[in-house]
Amino acid sequence: MSTPSALPRGFYCEHTPAKSRVFALVDHPAGPHTMHAVLTCKDAGLAQRVAQLLTAALLHGQGPDLHTEACKIVTALPDAPGASFRDALEHAVQGTWPIAPQPPATGQAVKNDRHDPIDTSGDRNARTPSQARLGDLSGPVVRTIQLLEVHVHDPARLLAAATATGWQPLDDDDLDEDDPRDIVGAVMHFADDDTMPGTDIVTQSMHAALLRLQQGDEVADWSSKPVTANFGTGWRLTAAQDAPAPEPDFAQLFPAQQECSCQEEDCEICQDWELTPRTADVLYLSLSMLADQAYDDVLDHGDVPVTRTGEDWFLFRSLPRITWRCGAVWRRQFARAFDDLAGDLETGEWPIPRTTAEELALHLAIRLAPAQKEMLDEQDEHAELPERADDYDWHMCSQLFFQDHDVLMLYDNGLDGIESDSDANRELGLGHTLHPTNWFTPFNSGRPVRDETRGFRR
Repeated sequence: MSTPSALPRGFYCEHTPAKSRVFALVDHPAGPHTMHAVLTCKDAGLAQRVAQLLTAALLHGQGPDLHTEACKIVTALPDAPGASFRDALEHAVQGTWPIAPQPPATGQAVKNDRHDPIDTSGDRNARTPSQARLGDLSGPVVRTIQLLEVHVHDPARLLAAATATGWQPLDDDDLDEDDPRDIVGAVMHFADDDTMPGTDIVTQSMHAALLRLQQGDEVADWSSKPVTANFGTGWRLTAAQDAPAPEPDFAQLFPAQQECSCQEEDCEICQDWELTPRTADVLYLSLSMLADQAYDDVLDHGDVPVTRTGEDWFLFRSLPRITWRCGAVWRRQFARAFDDLAGDLETGEWPIPRTTAEELALHLAIRLAPAQKEMLDEQDEHAELPERADDYDWHMCSQLFFQDHDVLMLYDNGLDGIESDSDANRELGLGHTLHPTNWFTPFNSGRPVRDETRGFRR
């Protein structure tokens, strides 16, 4: 007959002036936690090291570093406590603790008395009725959802520890083919526990949100929608993606055209305007900053409409009012317009808009450019770019980058409805190009359509 086992929860010290004792806190499946003596020694510091090492062995198992430290402790201990330490270390590594069989009557009595005999459910129901909906509760309700990913590096140790605390695997008929020992069930058994022998936590994250009636939230038992949580992308992937990319070398991307000093009115060389490295650098910063603001708005507000009094918007409140009720998908597409135009500059091309969304995005970037120039003037990298006569000519940018400026009419309150079948629309022959649903339709400009498979920056 095998010796019954339980789960050690941790190792602790008791110190007196004369000696120190190390105890194991053990969890019995049929009774309360009990303290088991491990060893006694006169060195309080050494006893503390013993407790710390045994706890580490319980949590993380055997390893080269732990073995090295254990050898040091055995050498420092007298023979008798050293032998006790080796036995305890073996049990801690296995994740189980041998216990003596208990008389059935005593075990059952203890089991029946494990929980608080005082019934306080009436107090709880008075404050928080079990069948209450969100609107029935007097205080705020916070929903928390935890993400826990566990690497089971020693399945046998995990299963032994779970069994020692009363867990039983699913019946064979209920097990998955790829999990014949019910590893998933054993992990779930320990999900709310600090001790999970044979495992390492890979990811531990928590999502929390305040439930709001005005947004259609409801407590889970009454919710018509599944309870979900967005933990975002993996932080390591996000960190890799967010690692600063090399800044474009605009001096190489926009080399100087043939120079001429005659300054004659009919000289074709003098009349040619060029997009200079410094101008490109400022526009690139403007587009990148506006893209960041747009994506932040999507993350913060989602589908929530913009309002006249909304002051916590970074970008979308500066768009024409006809866009204020557009949803998160539309807003992400508009945010990408900034990225696409910045991408043109990264490849040495003029940022020529290919959609109505890109037209307005470029207008916003040019409007922001003077302020961005002041920021870049303080940076050595910008000052090292070659200086040209056409630097910072925002008027020429507005003249040469656009087919027309029709999109700016959307800001004119006197032209409300210009995007639809109004008299002004028909008179100007605009069609439906200014309606927000058509802002991402490519122009018939002969320029290649954007790569739709590239996806969004975030």
